[in-house]
Amino acid sequence: MSLNIIVLAKQVPDTRNVGKDAMKADGTINRAALPAIFNPEDLNALEQALKLKEMYPGSKVTLLTMGPARAAEIVREGMFRGADGGIVLSDRAFAGSDTLATSYALSAAVRKIGDFDIIIGGRQAIDGDTAQVGPQIAEKLGIPQITYAEDIISADNCEVVVKRRIESGVETVKAKLPLVVTVNGSAAECRPRNAKALQKYKYAAVPSELTDEAKKAFVEKRHYLAIGEWSASDVDADLAQCGLAGSPTKVKSIENVVFTAKEARRIENNDEELECLIKELIANHTIG
Repeated sequence: MSLNIIVLAKQVPDTRNVGKDAMKADGTINRAALPAIFNPEDLNALEQALKLKEMYPGSKVTLLTMGPARAAEIVREGMFRGADGGIVLSDRAFAGSDTLATSYALSAAVRKIGDFDIIIGGRQAIDGDTAQVGPQIAEKLGIPQITYAEDIISADNCEVVVKRRIESGVETVKAKLPLVVTVNGSAAECRPRNAKALQKYKYAAVPSELTDEAKKAFVEKRHYLAIGEWSASDVDADLAQCGLAGSPTKVKSIENVVFTAKEARRIENNDEELECLIKELIANHTIG
């Protein structure tokens, strides 16, 4: 048995470096002001896909991302780690998408791909923390979904077995293929780059990156270096449901909050003062 696996991945701004220029006046993220990284939980999802590829020889892993042409870097990174290829969904019509518009565009791309068994993505992206896109895609495609996955145990006889990490503990569930699985950050970390894959795919690119004629000719002669680049028209997307036009979520205002200590108290390093401090913290419900 082999599987056609789609991994949803996102290039996100590194929220560890958020500054005063992180947001535009219209409430959207100023991505030019922040370094871009592979969304962490999407890397966990990629590892689950690569594990399935090893378990079921002949399986294929395709990355799907939405963003500007530079998001092809995410696809290349996935190929360096073991993915077979990918597609960048890129169009100005997608700019400013909230989760509803994003899931609409991605589900349209999945329909164009057509032949898939399982879609795997991170639980949420660090630039939004909504955990909505994966479940919304499942609803739009009309297929089952498993969320908070920590380990995809097997996918035999068109049935997937998944271990989930939830607030009350761990549970193991089953679902029929095709389905969507969203993966927690507590899942196994993604494997590092493979040196041979890095050498093989380092020149992989989407068409809009091939501005140099020599590089364009080089890539065109090697089909495995071609990363797909689809526009809204390529996936037959309704523009009214894309980008800001299709996004009911609106940011009204942005406020920077800076935490400062109002008072400080020094205690001595002895059992008596430490005990008094602990009792005080319990009494005012800071701890306990």
